[in-house]
Amino acid sequence: MIQDYFFLAVKNLKHRGARSWLTLLGIFIGVTAVVALISLGNALQFAVSSQFGISDTEIITVQAGGISGQGPPGSNVVNPLTTADLEAIQRLSSVKLAVARNIENGKLEYNDKLIFGYAVNIPSGEARDFIYEQLDQEPISGRFLKDSDVGKVFLGYNFYVDKVGLEKEVIPGKTILIQDEDFEVVGVSDKKGSLIFDNAVYLNDKDLEELFDYGDEVNAILVQPVNKKDMDGTVEDIEKLLRKRRDIKRGEDDDFEASTPEASLATVNGVIGGVQAFIVIVALISVFIGAIGIVNTMTTSVLERKKEIGIMKAIGARNEHVFSQFFVESGLLGLVGGIVGIIFGTLIGFGGTMAINNWIGSEIGISLNFGLIFFALLGSFLIGAVSGIVPAMNASKEDPVTALRG
Repeated sequence: MIQDYFFLAVKNLKHRGARSWLTLLGIFIGVTAVVALISLGNALQFAVSSQFGISDTEIITVQAGGISGQGPPGSNVVNPLTTADLEAIQRLSSVKLAVARNIENGKLEYNDKLIFGYAVNIPSGEARDFIYEQLDQEPISGRFLKDSDVGKVFLGYNFYVDKVGLEKEVIPGKTILIQDEDFEVVGVSDKKGSLIFDNAVYLNDKDLEELFDYGDEVNAILVQPVNKKDMDGTVEDIEKLLRKRRDIKRGEDDDFEASTPEASLATVNGVIGGVQAFIVIVALISVFIGAIGIVNTMTTSVLERKKEIGIMKAIGARNEHVFSQFFVESGLLGLVGGIVGIIFGTLIGFGGTMAINNWIGSEIGISLNFGLIFFALLGSFLIGAVSGIVPAMNASKEDPVTALRG
C-alpha cells in the first residue's frame, strides 16, 4: 500500500514539473548549506589543530603579550620574556623542564631566488631531544641537527618538494643563504601538514642568535610539568612567578599568557563552532521558507485535484487513504530536496577540503559522514511531511459529491 502512495506521489510530482522544482529550492538550499558547513567545519578544525605543531597537549606555552608590531607570537612586544624568566620558571618545583623558543622572520636565498620566512631555534642538550619529541618530526632525507653543528640547517618539508617558491627542491648537502650568510643543509623534515613548521628553517641556538642578535629575549617558553594531571596548578605557579617578576599587581591585566595547546585549540574550535551555529541558523531560515513553499504547493494541489479526490472517494477510498496520499507526496517533496542538497553539499565539502589541503599542505581525509546524510534525509522528509499535514487533512475532508462537481 505504501509503495502505491509513493508511486502515485512520484507521478504527480513529475506531472507538476517546474512547480515541483521551485518548491524544492528552499529545502535544497538549506540542506546544502548545512551539509557543506558541517563538512568544512570538521575539516577546518582538523586543519587548525595541525598548525600547532606540538604533539603533546600536556605542554604549557608561555609567551609575552602586548604586541606592538607584526611577527611571530611573542615577538615585537613591549615587555618580552627573557632567559632570566626561563631560568626562574625552570626552578619551580612543579616544572620538570623549561625550554626557550625563538622564531625570527628573515630572508633565504637559493637558486638565485629570494624568499622570506621563519627561522626557528633548536636548543642544545636535553632540551634538543625534548623539542624533537614534541615536534614529532623525522628526517625524510638527511639527519637532524646536532649540538656540535655550526653553520648548518634543517629544513621543513616544503623545501624538499619546492612549495616555497625557489623553483628547485633543496636537498641535504646544498648550501643556502640566510640573512646573507652561508649554511649547509643537513636534513629535511617529513610532512607535518602545518604552514609554519613545513616552511620553517631550523638552526642551532647560537647560529640563530648570531644572525638576528636577539640577545636574552625569548619569544616563548615551553614548559613540561612534573605532574601532568595538575596542569592548572603548574600554570598557576608560572603566573604567580611572572606577575612577581614583572611587577603586576592584583587586579591588573597580565602582559603574558600561559596556556596549553589543548586550551588554545578549544578556544579556536569554540569560535569555529559559533560561526557554524550562526550559519546553520541562516540555513534553517531557508528550510523554513522551503516548508512554507511546500504548504503552498500542496494547498494548490488540493484545489486543482478536487475531482481526483472525489473519484478516489467514490470508488471506496477512505479519508485516511486520501490523507496518506497527500502526506506522502509532501514528504517526498522534502526528501527529493534533501537528496539534491546532500549531493551538492557533499561536493562543496569535498572541494573545500581539497582546497584547505592544497593551501596549508595538510592531508585531511575526505570521507562521507553517513550519520549526517541519514539525519539530513530523515529531516528533509519529516519537514516536507509535516508541512503537508494541513493540506492533506483538508484533502481528506473533501465531500466526494462536491469534489466531483469541481
